[in-house]
Amino acid sequence: MTRSIAHRGPDGEGYHVEGGVALGHRRLSIIDLEGGGQPIENEDGSVVLVYNGEIYNYQSLMQELIAAGHTFRTRCDTEVVVHAWEEWGTKSVERFNGMFAFALYDRNQDVLFLARDRLGIKPLYIGETTDGRLLFGSELKALFVDPALPRDLDAFAVEDYFTYGYVPEPRTILRAVGKLPPGHTVRIERGRPVPKSHEYWDVPFADVGPLSDEDACEELIARLQAAVEQRMIAEVPLGAFLSGGVDSSAIVAMMSRVSRDPPKTCSIAFDEAEFDEAPHAARVAAHCQTDHRVERVSTNDFDLIDRLATLYDEPYADSSAIPTYRVCELARRGVTVALSGDGGDETLAGYRRYQRHLREESLRAKLPGGFRRPVFGLLGQVYPRMRWAPRLLRGRSTFQLLGRDALAGYGAISSLLNDDLKSRVYAPSFRRELDGYHGLEVMRGHAERAPTDDPLSLVQYLDLKTYLVGDILTKVDRASMAHGLEVRVPFLDHTLVEWTSGLRREHKLRDGEGKWLLKKSLEPNLPRENLYRRKQGFAVPLADWFRGPLRDRVTSVLSSPSITDSGVFDPESLQRLVGEHVARRQDHSAAIWSILMFDAFLRNLHDVPGSASRDPAQVGSS
Repeated sequence: MTRSIAHRGPDGEGYHVEGGVALGHRRLSIIDLEGGGQPIENEDGSVVLVYNGEIYNYQSLMQELIAAGHTFRTRCDTEVVVHAWEEWGTKSVERFNGMFAFALYDRNQDVLFLARDRLGIKPLYIGETTDGRLLFGSELKALFVDPALPRDLDAFAVEDYFTYGYVPEPRTILRAVGKLPPGHTVRIERGRPVPKSHEYWDVPFADVGPLSDEDACEELIARLQAAVEQRMIAEVPLGAFLSGGVDSSAIVAMMSRVSRDPPKTCSIAFDEAEFDEAPHAARVAAHCQTDHRVERVSTNDFDLIDRLATLYDEPYADSSAIPTYRVCELARRGVTVALSGDGGDETLAGYRRYQRHLREESLRAKLPGGFRRPVFGLLGQVYPRMRWAPRLLRGRSTFQLLGRDALAGYGAISSLLNDDLKSRVYAPSFRRELDGYHGLEVMRGHAERAPTDDPLSLVQYLDLKTYLVGDILTKVDRASMAHGLEVRVPFLDHTLVEWTSGLRREHKLRDGEGKWLLKKSLEPNLPRENLYRRKQGFAVPLADWFRGPLRDRVTSVLSSPSITDSGVFDPESLQRLVGEHVARRQDHSAAIWSILMFDAFLRNLHDVPGSASRDPAQVGSS
């Protein structure tokens, strides 16, 4: 199992085995390079830990634990977790500021304790074999090693995947495996059923009170700088990703403020100007006087498709995983730890879809639901589709959104495949298998538990629970760990997230500008052109690939046994979909990419150990 994820820890391995318990670990050395090997034990060996991540406040916790009588044999954050368990038990996680997933066995209590950090930066999979054994690991491939792990697909997870482009927590694509949700722990006693996980933290969205613009800017910079400084503790080379966008530039600007040496930064350049952000990154690098590296890559970098399936284990349809993999590959040549700007859009309202959602919510509020739903719902069905027309005249999608409630409207804005498209490509038998289930139920479940009903805060909360952890953090974790690179995310310092969640709307969105407060606070630190340019993002030319160099591959995939025998799709509808795309009648690139990645997942699942005796495409609901 540990060998299957050796890429996550190329610097060492360790094991602990005793009656009915086996813990394994692969190490990426960051702190206490000589003494931080795992598994690690307490003084008498009764508590054993395997751990992935970093506790940034470990030094203060270590001093507190020493004062309480605990003896340390190392100076690493890993041992802090062991003694924190002895001192505070299951509440120890509430004391940690960091990113982590860990498994701890306490022999005296005969208890296995599993925990995941508050925002889900580090992954943790938990599954059960046919003979009742519990498996867990940082990646699904570690569980695949056991031939007794059932490979049956979860029909609801398949629907979730084609709705979002990833499988949201706590499901996985397999019925027998789940993900421990962010901010959750589970305490497992031998011989007893695995209990429900316990939530120890949630984003509060508690109003921080009135703040002047000046005070809010000052406090944001102070908090962000502190989060960055904490994440620069390492005994190995450290740097940062730099795209030239607001978030990565903010992290680099803070690094420049606290570092005596020029920060190491890296970015990739594309050979087509439409996709290339390298000039923007170079401007920030020059402004902050960083040690900057750039590598040019081809926009036709589609050779990674099969590699992505082995990296992500589950089907995963964010095509920006390709340039993310390349920038991690570049970074690892110079550093072992890289800081990233991920999380800024979710915490400070940077996505353009937030503004669109608020505009639509304003329209919904002016019309009673009893009138709006039937009238606009009908118009959404009969109004002609005019994708070629200016946005103002594309009434069909607008009518459809106005005919839905707020949650369904936002789900439609942020979904990968809309309901019309899914109904076209799904096989009738698969629709019956779903029995009315819709991926939107994931969002509805989170909305029911949300600590806020403010329209902007609510959709931020939904993204923090779904898109951030299931897409963004998953993408970066797998792409970086594939190269033995640790990525740290200052914007997701939980104390910073707690504060930003409580900011009032005018500090997040103002005058049509997302992340208003962050941009305003950074004006003395960064070029204005970088702060206020249109958001670009990591993109690849999927539409052109599927009409050109990948056209034959798409055709062969759609007729392959893995797709036709999966029971999920109607083959004729898939062929029509591709025909419409190739003829440029519609852009179906997102749908085609998601099906390509689903096919790559199915083929990869056939190849992993233990699959020969089962049909991995057997689908069932859960």
